Amino acid sequence: MRTRTENRVSAPPAAAKPLQLGDPRRRLRVGMITMAFVLSLFGGRLFQLQAVDAVNYGASAAAARTQDYVLTATRGAILDSAGRPLAESVDAVDITADPVQVRSLKQDPAVYASKLAALLGNPPGSVDVGKLRAKLSDVTTRYVLLAKQITPQVWNQVKALGLSGVYGVPDAKTVYPSGPVASNLVGFIDGSGKGAAGLERAYDGLLAGKNGRISYQAADGAEIPTAGINEQAPVPGTSIETTIDAAIQWAAQRTIDAQVSASKAESGTVVVMDPRTGAILALATSPSYDQTNLSAVNPADLGDRAVSEVYEPGSVAKVITMAAAIQQGVASPTTRVVVPGAIQREGTVFHDDTAHATEHLTLTGVLAESSNIGTIETTDTFGPDRDQILYRYLTEFGFGRYTGLNLPGESAGLLAPPSKWSGSQRYTIPFGQGLSVNAVQATSVFATIADAGARVTPNLVKGYVDTGGRFTAAPAASRTQVVSPGTAHEVEQMMESVVSEKGTAPAAKIPGYRVAGKTGTANRFDSRCGGYCGYTASFIGFAPADDPQLVVSAVIQDPTSGPYFGGSIAAPVFQKVMSFALQSLAIPPTGTKPPNLPVQW
Repeated sequence: MRTRTENRVSAPPAAAKPLQLGDPRRRLRVGMITMAFVLSLFGGRLFQLQAVDAVNYGASAAAARTQDYVLTATRGAILDSAGRPLAESVDAVDITADPVQVRSLKQDPAVYASKLAALLGNPPGSVDVGKLRAKLSDVTTRYVLLAKQITPQVWNQVKALGLSGVYGVPDAKTVYPSGPVASNLVGFIDGSGKGAAGLERAYDGLLAGKNGRISYQAADGAEIPTAGINEQAPVPGTSIETTIDAAIQWAAQRTIDAQVSASKAESGTVVVMDPRTGAILALATSPSYDQTNLSAVNPADLGDRAVSEVYEPGSVAKVITMAAAIQQGVASPTTRVVVPGAIQREGTVFHDDTAHATEHLTLTGVLAESSNIGTIETTDTFGPDRDQILYRYLTEFGFGRYTGLNLPGESAGLLAPPSKWSGSQRYTIPFGQGLSVNAVQATSVFATIADAGARVTPNLVKGYVDTGGRFTAAPAASRTQVVSPGTAHEVEQMMESVVSEKGTAPAAKIPGYRVAGKTGTANRFDSRCGGYCGYTASFIGFAPADDPQLVVSAVIQDPTSGPYFGGSIAAPVFQKVMSFALQSLAIPPTGTKPPNLPVQW
């Protein structure tokens, strides 16, 4: 069978679709939206910078340009009684730098350091160049102190160098025109400008004033004139006018220094007081120190021993016992006292400083010869309230309480109430052992006798001087009548016998003047030896005796070379200081004769 072959024809390929272009309007819309979004981000950021955060960013930028410094207030002066400065502030400048600014100006810290070092230091050129370079290179801070309290003259030399980024800030410094006179009393200020001792510390709030501040904007180390200055002016401190007589203070210091050195003593003090006002004219302590060289000072010498160092006064306290006996009406200057070589009380045997047979002394003689036994016998006449009576007079004369000077480190001393007195203390306290006082307290006792029995609170501040030079007097010191004028007069006459050839202190005599006083030679308690070791030698007196205008005390602690008696080493100090003071203040002799009371019967 035949097969039919069919011819098949292939279909032509489909035609390709034509290329279609995107809608340009759509692309334009997308592009515009994208661009608008990007611009909105920029616009939003710009709005944030210029509107929302403009103040903050402006402040930040201003802060980066702002120089801000403390303006130290000028410290008030400490003046002597004549208005002359013992301590005062003078113009000075702190040199500071901005290390970041120095670097941004592409300046070399090493060159800056070299130029500055040639002008700084005492003497000039003595500063450490390496330390200056290190400070100027410290870009972690915008403030470094390169030199403190240089003179205005040196600052003018520094300014002439034209060192951008280096600044001068006023910072007055304290100087001592009289040198170390009254240094223990005046004190000093520490590195932060605060009073650290003496009057500088006691009256720091008044002397310091109130610091101010100044801020201004600077570029390239120079002030921007149009940016303005924000300044809070400092308030200067108030000056203090003291009662100290600089000349008498100098004489007292020189004299006690010499005696402490000659006796190889641990320390010594001299107090000079006006008994009528309680004013302290001199307050000298030895060893002393120089405020301008504190690095060489023994810390133990920084305080004022006249108020901080307490000691057992010894026989100078017998003045209180005698005043109590006369005021109580149980004795008079001529009362007869039989004084054996020793007495026993409550199991304790008491002796005088020098062994003797039985003596027949008047009450004046008991004081003149400084008899412990006679003093004990005198207190036996006080009656059953003996201890309470004695305690009352001791406290009214100022023992056991603060002096009123308000100096740092002052001790009120130690005076236990009678209920705590031991059996032996009941008999040692009347002659000045078993209690402790400071030198100003002891001096005040004699000032009370000198002022007709009235105790005037010791004081050091005469008044205050403001920045306009106006003087305001300090409140008057309080006055308390401790014993009657008659009692004080009789005790004064008894004390004159101490300075006679019959007494323990003829070395205290001053030609032409009547002098009244009392010696003390006390056993000295020292914690270093765990008990009594060494002595305290003292003499306190006033002149003219019949018209007292000055009281001087001299106390020497632990003399180890030569004599240790108050009449031997303290009385001569009194004599020299009192003689100088009488002449310096032009106080004439009274021209009267001493009473010459009997010391024996």
